[in-house]
Order: sequence, then structure tokens, then C-alpha cells
Amino acid sequence: MDCPPDPHRPRQGASAPADPSPEAARPCNGATGNATSGAPDVTEASSPGHGTVTAAHYIASQQFRHQKDILMRDLPTPTQPLFDSLPNGLAGQTARSRLHRQSDKASESPALSVAWARHQDEVVEAQRLRYKVFAEEMGARLTSSVPELDIDMFDGYCDHLIVRDMATLRVVGTYRVLPPHQAKRLGCLYAESEFDLVRLSHLRPKMLELGRSCVHRDYRSGSVIMALWGGLGEYLQRWGIESMLGCASVPMSDGGHYAASLHRLFSERFLAPIEYHAFPRLPLPVEDLNQQLEVDPPALIKGYLRLGAKICGQPAWDPDFNVADFLTLLRVNDMNPRYARHFLGLNQAV
Repeated sequence: MDCPPDPHRPRQGASAPADPSPEAARPCNGATGNATSGAPDVTEASSPGHGTVTAAHYIASQQFRHQKDILMRDLPTPTQPLFDSLPNGLAGQTARSRLHRQSDKASESPALSVAWARHQDEVVEAQRLRYKVFAEEMGARLTSSVPELDIDMFDGYCDHLIVRDMATLRVVGTYRVLPPHQAKRLGCLYAESEFDLVRLSHLRPKMLELGRSCVHRDYRSGSVIMALWGGLGEYLQRWGIESMLGCASVPMSDGGHYAASLHRLFSERFLAPIEYHAFPRLPLPVEDLNQQLEVDPPALIKGYLRLGAKICGQPAWDPDFNVADFLTLLRVNDMNPRYARHFLGLNQAV
């Protein structure tokens, strides 16, 4: 896989900013305030990233989006096969042997590629996949100006990681990431629409927000999410990212009892230190729900926890998506070295 994107250079077709350094980034068009981020089983369709922001943030983003030369970063060629870019071996397997999809129609493992979107049409492909997973499959009520695309005000500020099936060239997995300097331009994180993050302020200059992660329903055997994590690992190492933050979403089709029981489990075993707690703006009323079910976390959240992630307190309730969102924090220094090597390609504990 080519190098992770330089977040201070424009994508092809867009003019470069006058000063590409991160120190030169300023809140755009008067946006001020904050400086500079799971999953249903629902297996690997997660982090839909949903909610509302203030009117000031929305107006600033709309003005920014309609400028003639939108700031978009130049990103690497998206067609290099994944086999050469991921580290060998989970439980003795090679990267090639692990790259397979769950499909009744295919007996052979497809080749996958992972790269950062370079052009707007590639971003649109990711937005189309997000719509299929979140709206058509999960029933989320999305508000978008373009039919059958999941678009919000954060997309223009984010880098978009995509995985393709090289046989069909369709996008089968995606993450979007909001780097610190872009969050500073925007004036907020997505997670702030759901949580008060005042206790995490000191992390923001080197914190990456993850969101809108999803995998096509025919490719949820694990290889696509592994590919996405490989891309994220290179990105955070290249740009000196120290923390990752995101909303890990859990479905509430049972009325919220599963989510409430997960909250009890997380509080007992995976709760972040109190200095990293966040406070939901619309808390899930866990005290009114059954918290005593025997539950297993969704696959993607379980993967985060194995890496060393912590849950930052009580979940928020998002009625539009009918999910409970657990704010999840992963600090690079706290990563489990074994899983960091396998899933993120880190050569040593940091």
C-alpha cells in the first residue's frame, strides 16, 4: 500500500492551500471553539457517526464547502494489492491466506486493495456503501441532499480509507478519519454532537477521530476490517497520532437491554480512567433497563478492546439510528503490543 495521505496537500483537481503546515490551520470562516473521533454484529458495520451540530458549525461548514477551491488532500494511488502491504501472520497464517470473504457464490479468495480516496468520485463510492449499510440494512434515518448517499458536513474535512475487491473494483469497506488540524478548522469533532468531551481537551492536538466504518454484507469474514486497520496503523504512525476516538454503535432492537448489559460489562472491565470520561448529551437510561444479561460485545468493539481501547463512560442514545453509542478511546501508548503488531502493522510497542 502506498504511503498514508499527507493531510496538508490537496487531492487531485483542487488547488493547494497557501501554507500547508499544520500550524497554519485556522478555524474557517469564523468557526471557533474546540481544537481538533464500533459496531453491531452488525458484525463489522459500525460507527455510523450520526447526530447534530450547532448552527454556527453548520453555517461555517457550508461556506467552506462552497468555496471554489475546496481543500482536499493529495492521496496515494488506490490500486496496489493488499498482500504486499499487510504484515504476515495472525496465528501463523499469511496475509494472503487470511484475505477471503464470506460468500456463498465464491469459492476463491478475492484480492483486496486498501488505499486512501484521491478523488471526489472515490469518496462518493464510500458514501454509497455507507448508505446501503446504515440506511438500507440498519434502517437509519439519514438526512442527505443526494439520494442513496450518506453525506454530512464532516465528509469534506475527512480522509476516506477504502477497500476494494479487485475482481469487481467495487468498494467493500470504508472508514473516514478526521485529523486534528481539520477538526480545528471545522471547530468541532463529530463525537461532540453526542458527548461533552471537556476532559479529553488535552489529547486533541494529536487525536484522530474515527467514524462511518462499515463493511459490505458479503465481506464480513474479517479480512476487510483487517485491511482497514492496516491502513489506519500506517496513517497514525506517519502523522504522529497519539490517540484515536470514535463512537462505537450498538443496535437497540431489543429495547436497549443488550446495550445496558454491555454498559455493565464495560464498567467492570474496560472503563477508562475517570480523567478520560465523557458525558452523553442524551444518555441511554441504563438504570431503567436490564443490565444483567450475559452478553458478548460486537465483533468490532471486541477488536478495539483487544487492542487496548477503553470505554469513556455511559452510552449516548441516538434515536435516529436507534443505537446506543459508546465513546471509545484508544491511546497508542496503551496498545496491546501483540495485537498492535498483527492488526496495525506496528513493529514495536510505543
